[in-house]
Amino acid sequence: MEEESAVELLQRYRRDRRILLDFILSGSLIKKVVMPPGAVTLDDVDLDQVSVDYVLSCIKKGGMLELSEAIRDYHDQTGLPQMSNGGSAGEFFLVTNPEFSGSPPRRPAPPIPDTVSIPAPSAPLFAPSPVVSTVTRSESFDSTQVQELTVDDIEDFEDDDDLEEVNSVKISRRNPNDVGDLVLKLPPFATGIMDDDLRETAYEILLACAGSSGGLIVPSKEKKKDKRSKLMKKLGRSRNENIMAQSQHAPGLVGLLETMRVQMEISEAMDIRTRQGLLNALSGKVGKRMDTLLIPLELLSCISRTEFSDKKAYIRWQKRQLNMLAEGLVNHPAVGFGESGRKASEFRILLAKIEESEAFPPSTGEVQRTESLRALRDIVIPLAERPARGDLTGEVCHWADGYHLNVRLYEKLLLSVFDVLDEGKLTQEVEEILELLKSTWRVLGITETIHYTCYAWVLFRQYVITSEQGILRHAIDQLKKIPLKEQRGPQERLHLKSLHVRIDGEEGSRDVSFLHSFLSPIQKWAIKQLGDYHLNFAEGLVVMEDIVTVAMIVRRLLLEESDIAVQSSTVSDRDQIELYISSSVKNSFARILQAVDRSDTMGEHPLALLAEEVIKLLKKDSTMFMPILCRRHPHATIVSASLIHKLYGNKLKPFVDGAEHLTEDVVSVFPAADNLEQYILDLIKSACEGDNVEIHFRKLNPYQIESVSGTVVMRWINSQLGRIISWVERTLQQERWDPISPQQRHGSSIVEVYRIVEETVDQFFGIKVPMRLMELNALFRGIDNAFQIYAKHIVDNLASRDDLIPALPVLTRYRKEAGIKAFVKKELFDSRLPDQRRSIEINVLTTPTLCVQLNTLYYAISQLDKLEDSLWERWTRKRPQEKIYIRKSMDDTSKSSNQKGAFDGSRKDINAAIDRIREFTGNINFVFLKKQN
Repeated sequence: MEEESAVELLQRYRRDRRILLDFILSGSLIKKVVMPPGAVTLDDVDLDQVSVDYVLSCIKKGGMLELSEAIRDYHDQTGLPQMSNGGSAGEFFLVTNPEFSGSPPRRPAPPIPDTVSIPAPSAPLFAPSPVVSTVTRSESFDSTQVQELTVDDIEDFEDDDDLEEVNSVKISRRNPNDVGDLVLKLPPFATGIMDDDLRETAYEILLACAGSSGGLIVPSKEKKKDKRSKLMKKLGRSRNENIMAQSQHAPGLVGLLETMRVQMEISEAMDIRTRQGLLNALSGKVGKRMDTLLIPLELLSCISRTEFSDKKAYIRWQKRQLNMLAEGLVNHPAVGFGESGRKASEFRILLAKIEESEAFPPSTGEVQRTESLRALRDIVIPLAERPARGDLTGEVCHWADGYHLNVRLYEKLLLSVFDVLDEGKLTQEVEEILELLKSTWRVLGITETIHYTCYAWVLFRQYVITSEQGILRHAIDQLKKIPLKEQRGPQERLHLKSLHVRIDGEEGSRDVSFLHSFLSPIQKWAIKQLGDYHLNFAEGLVVMEDIVTVAMIVRRLLLEESDIAVQSSTVSDRDQIELYISSSVKNSFARILQAVDRSDTMGEHPLALLAEEVIKLLKKDSTMFMPILCRRHPHATIVSASLIHKLYGNKLKPFVDGAEHLTEDVVSVFPAADNLEQYILDLIKSACEGDNVEIHFRKLNPYQIESVSGTVVMRWINSQLGRIISWVERTLQQERWDPISPQQRHGSSIVEVYRIVEETVDQFFGIKVPMRLMELNALFRGIDNAFQIYAKHIVDNLASRDDLIPALPVLTRYRKEAGIKAFVKKELFDSRLPDQRRSIEINVLTTPTLCVQLNTLYYAISQLDKLEDSLWERWTRKRPQEKIYIRKSMDDTSKSSNQKGAFDGSRKDINAAIDRIREFTGNINFVFLKKQN
């Protein structure tokens, strides 16, 4: 795949080089151009053999240019590497002005293909061909200064008018995209023919088919008298002028063929030679159509060496014709040799003799060539004219309709529909060109299905190169026109079934059908792009929709192929969409993980930062990409959200399992993870239709954040409540029951108790982890218990009523039982001990002390209501609205039953303590009054 891409880039560089040289030589940059012997115009010169360095040197010197010397310099310097005699390896020299050179090339130089070897001075570049390589020193694979030459790079122009004209040219050069992944699943040709060879042969076939309708004429060689080339004229025109000029072509078939020649980059010299050769081949053949000729053989017979200005160009042309005969009649024949295997051997021997004839002296070589061509004609003409596909003998010459040579030739013809100046646009004559190409269907064996498939492939590949959406829309239209199997005729179905090749891949050698060869690369490319749509279509949603359409159409067409229908029949369109979502989400999640790992978290836990980035991914996914995918899969949003929930859950689970205490990491990660989960649940709920949201919720593995955080918070609450109780006991021990101030008549201990309670409450609501009502109730119970302990401690210091009222004297009893009872008591207890104890207690619990205690308890119960209301209000603000809505009935019930009764135990104990102090105070007053009386 990389090898074919490298070779393709090399061919593109060669064409650019020829165009550039044609532009330089046709303009006024050089005072005088001296043609080599045998050449009349530049069209007769093979620009591949002209040294660019020599031409630039002549331009700088301002002298005339002798093309024969430029050709000699090219051959002298071809095998030499690029070297600089001065300076170290770190130094380099610019031939051009860097200010006018533009930006550096964005595309790296192609790697060296396995089939390409670095040429020695006497060895050709490509092994299958004896033609000397056309790779110049500026295009050398070894060169470290890969640099395209532009008009602005040429300095010291002498003609100021031409300089201004060139500088006014505005050309929008596209940066072609990499199409290394978009290669036809077809094996290479055994003879080593390249794209340029196919393109030139395809044009020869087009001329022959046009000649069969009488539209072939030979133009004069003197028609190009202007020194500037047509390319320079086009470059100097605006877009509107270009459109007007295109409309002024010669009318009819003659003008259309001229357009095709320009579109296919065929030189005028080659065009004239081919036209003349075809006309000469048809002369004397009465009743013979030009498209029934065996074109390579006829051109070999009718075009001589003298019509070429350079011998090497002729050798290369002859080699191409011989290779085409070998590919069309032996390697990929529509009608094979059958039992005549011996003729195939003779055929190859004759081709070798024709090629070897160029090494002999002219007289000997011409005799051998003529005899070999005559013998070759006797073998191949009867073979090529045998009937096939229902035609009669001699009706069609079957030399270019063998698969896969025919589709490769037709592909080159279809490439002519693109504008030469803007590869992302179709030429204005596209409809006429397509109609003209139909005339080649008979020679190439093209059917309607083959045409639409090849045309769709050409358009789609051009879209990948140019990223022009209009081309993509045309490709979709052609894909839709490809008939399904049941829409094809029986003869076409049989014909397509016979079109298959054997290719070697990673899985071994296997047969590949025609549709699979052309459509599976498109499918593979589309799957690769959609498999990471977050990256590839971040700014091209309309393009993504079109690519999805391409993928679905191609998938439907390939499902009809027997070799993959069994494997893919169980995968529906929805399953395919889910595969795109799964692949892209995983790739995006992996990129986010890498970004988080490399970023500076600034004290924030990576899982918390990951959750924030995943939420951004979900928002982008749901607003940009899901509307497109939901048209083919209604639950695409649910699939994406569920997968993201799972991916983050896998990263979160080890952290959750290890969380035992309320640490900074727990406070950082748990809220972020809970927010992510809630956002995912919202997406799923909004995407669900009807009441089946619970079905999708049950498929999720919840993070259990509330459960784990509740356990952690409960541990914290228990430790804080123990601290509160110990603080209560210490403040009571230090309490002297003195009023705080004349205005605040309660004790200081209750103020300290409320202070520590409020601090604990503030800390509780300052914890940013998810909580349940269970944790709040635990806090309520702990605070309630602290106030109960406070009230109980106050009551425990009071004496009972029986201890305050003194016992009756024993001697006053007049009943016998009372006397006996008194006597017994007197024996068991000291009569003075109770009085002493009562005296001590009454002295301690004075009336002011009791009043302060009463005020303290009143203060405690009055502030308790405020504390409870504050707790519920802050809890309502802390809980998210969504959770309140989901658990509305449970929370409302709990609140209605607990909001006014959370501190009922404290209220009951405090009120009981107040009553006890009142009773105690009353008993004291009663005893004192009795004593006074």
